[in-house]
Amino acid sequence: MAMKHHLARGRPEPRRVGNAAMVVTMLLSLCVLTYIKARYCSTPFPKAAEELEVVEIDEDYDSTRYKMTGPIGEEDFDPSRPTCYVTSKRSERCAAVGDIRVDGNHSKIYISPLDKEWKTKPYARRHDAVAMDDVREFTLVPFGGANDTAVPPLCTRNHSVPAFLFSSGGFAGNLYHDYTDVLVPLFTSTNHFGGEVQFLLSGIKDWWLDKFTPLFRQLSRYDVIDVDNDQEVHCFPRIFIGATFHRAMGIDPARSPGGVTVADFKRLLRRTFRLERAVASRTGAPRRDKPRLLIISRKSSRRFLNERAMAHAAALARFDVRIAEPDNHTDMPNFARLVNSADVMMGVHGAGLTNMVFLPSRAVLIQVVPFGGLEWLTRVTFKDPAKDMGVSYMEYNVSLDESSLKELYPRDHFYLQHPYDVHKKGWDAIKTVYLDKQNVMLNLTKLTNTLEEARSILP
Repeated sequence: MAMKHHLARGRPEPRRVGNAAMVVTMLLSLCVLTYIKARYCSTPFPKAAEELEVVEIDEDYDSTRYKMTGPIGEEDFDPSRPTCYVTSKRSERCAAVGDIRVDGNHSKIYISPLDKEWKTKPYARRHDAVAMDDVREFTLVPFGGANDTAVPPLCTRNHSVPAFLFSSGGFAGNLYHDYTDVLVPLFTSTNHFGGEVQFLLSGIKDWWLDKFTPLFRQLSRYDVIDVDNDQEVHCFPRIFIGATFHRAMGIDPARSPGGVTVADFKRLLRRTFRLERAVASRTGAPRRDKPRLLIISRKSSRRFLNERAMAHAAALARFDVRIAEPDNHTDMPNFARLVNSADVMMGVHGAGLTNMVFLPSRAVLIQVVPFGGLEWLTRVTFKDPAKDMGVSYMEYNVSLDESSLKELYPRDHFYLQHPYDVHKKGWDAIKTVYLDKQNVMLNLTKLTNTLEEARSILP
């Protein structure tokens, strides 16, 4: 019995050895898999925002794609390279040469030769699913190859110049997004054609097209085609789909055809809207003896609650004061000229400040930053672009005492005491609490001091 007992106790030993070997094998496998995953796979756990390094790849100005001896913008297409490629985290571009037939009414572009079928949305906000939901998708269909089954429609209208397809869907209609997502990328990507390019526009809103047609006429000698609703089959020798984004309302000249800059874009706007003033002045010259202050007014959220008192204080500080409220139906040429007449422009953070594109060089932009720790947002949207545009930038930071939020919540409320914790809840929380529900009543002494500082930095 003793022996049996001993044997009974001894039997598990081989199993223990086997289990140990299995554990070692599993650990080794895990290490190998971990190496493979780290080397070749992306982690499912994204880094914190402050740790992310965004690398924007822009192939739009690549010396291997452009003929240095031919006409500006003439491209040497390499069949081994993809037809559609990412040019930044925000933009994708497709480019092809050959027999190209655009059946826009059915969202199809037939291309021969083409390696495979591609799908694309020509709007420079590809990282934003909400915006891209409102952008029409186009399918690039191969035909004419040995394995291609597509039967292309016959051409009903032939063109000798390249086509450029882009969209005014997404968030276009908001002036800030008009420039950031559409107009500046469009200029960057098409100015080098010298007007010899046919624009195909998707997602047209009539009022939007009317507003920016003067600008399109500076970039193209041909009327814009409503590609979604046009019944023709347009045939081209070449096509480009989607504009390249560099940064918000900005251009990197090292990555743009012809090395164009934001200063070139502003010169285009001056020609488009016949803007007279190139440089701002402390005296408001020409034909004035004091600088002009333009206050951008708002009807909905982020309103100035003491706008008239602000205007009076500015007048006492010897400014020629104008107040204007732009909207989607504002006469663009006239409003552009009003902005160009200003030496200082101020307004609460919002799309109306985008009109700084019309300010003369060395004018001052004063962005009124609502309460709520929004400096990061105001920096990206207007502070950084102002530098590229040759505009001096100032901020007026709204205190809680100047904010209507103090009437909505008690002083010890979470929203008022911990705005950066609210930010962690995401954009919807930020927008709901600090943008949609807030109006401001500026301290007039603080305002006067700000305006005096603005005057001091005018040339």
